[in-house]
Amino acid sequence: MFKVFYPDEEAVSAYDIPYEAMYDNGIRGVIFDVDNTLVPHGVPADDRAKKLFSRLREIGLETCLLSNNREPRVSAFAQAVGGSNYIYKGNKPGRKGYERAMEQMGTDVGHTVFVGDQLFTDVFGAKRVGIHSILVRPIHPKEEIQIVLKRYLEAIVLYFYHRDEKRSYKSKERQK
Repeated sequence: MFKVFYPDEEAVSAYDIPYEAMYDNGIRGVIFDVDNTLVPHGVPADDRAKKLFSRLREIGLETCLLSNNREPRVSAFAQAVGGSNYIYKGNKPGRKGYERAMEQMGTDVGHTVFVGDQLFTDVFGAKRVGIHSILVRPIHPKEEIQIVLKRYLEAIVLYFYHRDEKRSYKSKERQK
């Protein structure tokens, strides 16, 4: 029932993901949510974000910011991190924003990952398109009220996700 919202994997932070290993495994593009994934909500790109995007370019990965925010917010962030592709008013979890992001990067679902902090917009949208999704913990606890309310529902989904993952892990261990 909840599996449509399950991420393909989790990471503590967008900054802790092994992007080099992803590249070695065929990934060529990374789509990022911005607010509370890369920086706190509304905060400009910081040195950590700038270094991450520089590292991703060095690895050879294309990037695209996909945000439901307005253009001034997203374009300023994209410029600050060195000129990433971007899509504003992306209408996540709708499919079109994800598809446009892959088009901008020249990738397809098999060579793209999505990194975001919300299940019902970020992960659900990526799964609808067939993109590998990585759920990261929100950077900052202060969020808009509509997001705070969604976090309560996310907690329920994550409870079942972690329970199912534990069950799946135990099953794999028995098979060895």
